[in-house]
Amino acid sequence: MKKVILAYSGGLDTSVAVAWLREQHGVEVITLTVDVGGGSIGDGVAERALAAGASRAYVVDGRERFVRDFVFPALQANARYQGVYPLATALARPLIAQLLVEVADRERAEAVAHGCTGKGNDQVRFDVAVQALAPRLEVIAPMRVGMGLSREESIAYAAARGIAAPLEKASMYSVDHNLWGRSIETGILEDPWQTPPPDVYAWTVEPAAAPAIPTQLTIGFEAGIPVSLDGEEIGPVELVERLNALAGRHGIGRIDHVEDRLIGLKSREIYEAPAAVVLQAAHEALESLTLSREQLRFNRIVSDQVAQATYDGLWFSALQRDLLEYVRSSQRVVTGQVRLRLDHGSAIVTGRRSDESLYDRALATYDAGDTFDHAAAVGFIRIFGLPLRTEAARHGSAWTWTKPLLGELPMSVADRAGTGS
Repeated sequence: MKKVILAYSGGLDTSVAVAWLREQHGVEVITLTVDVGGGSIGDGVAERALAAGASRAYVVDGRERFVRDFVFPALQANARYQGVYPLATALARPLIAQLLVEVADRERAEAVAHGCTGKGNDQVRFDVAVQALAPRLEVIAPMRVGMGLSREESIAYAAARGIAAPLEKASMYSVDHNLWGRSIETGILEDPWQTPPPDVYAWTVEPAAAPAIPTQLTIGFEAGIPVSLDGEEIGPVELVERLNALAGRHGIGRIDHVEDRLIGLKSREIYEAPAAVVLQAAHEALESLTLSREQLRFNRIVSDQVAQATYDGLWFSALQRDLLEYVRSSQRVVTGQVRLRLDHGSAIVTGRRSDESLYDRALATYDAGDTFDHAAAVGFIRIFGLPLRTEAARHGSAWTWTKPLLGELPMSVADRAGTGS
């Protein structure tokens, strides 16, 4: 009998999918559940999968690997889709897809399956990642090919087959969450003019209701990777969890974004990403101290490319591989500490220091001890301005296309005799 490895969340839809795949495709279903943190899986998930008809149920704790191999490389790149979204859901999909392929190899399965609909980004991320890793595998998406049941139909389908799927309270929102963030969409949020209701948020307090006294903290980085909080070295999972809780109490990490989905439509999304917002602010502050202007400029281009490839499901592309290699190289000197103040929805950088710093106070200061050669600026400016002088001499000065201002602006003129106009 053909084997299919199903990405199984433990919810109603994927529990129904176990039975549906067996009935409609005549296959043996083996489930895979990956814990990527943030409450992404509940208790008893393996038992529910077996009760729904799976022949075997894998449950993998992927939290540390998720943070080390996916989240932190994206952090090193300062990757935010369209400059806003910290890519929480998008970063978890390639990890889950890779594990689907590995379980399929172990079980000698011919296909993998997922519960994505035909309207979202995740279907592309799963399908393309599997194709990149194991082109031999067929990808089945029940929600795209006939299993698109309403909630009531799914409940009835499960009941008729004795499937004890969790009947969680119906919600107007579609929510996905992992250690790096929480994504919320649908319901009232589909109107971009509507203010998100308070019940949208679960990880963050309303900024106005945050503690009156701000919290100061110091984050230590090594080669662009956060490794400590207030001088205490801690592991990646605990570090992100602590920052999620701490920053969330101060109302930090709320993002309201109308984004362009990969499939061509716009979607209004709400995100909660307290740790991501704090760590990105700290990381960029440390980079400003340790990297050159040329590196920082180029890194902004790379950041956009890494974010786009991640969002589009191209984590396993050759381009993404090479971009991340550059990012790792650029981060060799991004080591030091950043101090921040968490205050009513804002993560404010208040200090940064590094043994790799390119900041030279003796050159930067305007006080006594200034070692900068001011006279050298004259020659620099003359050379720097040479292209403009040449252009003005050959093609005419900028006055040929610049509108005069003096006659149109309010002004007064005083002369030595004490009269003015």
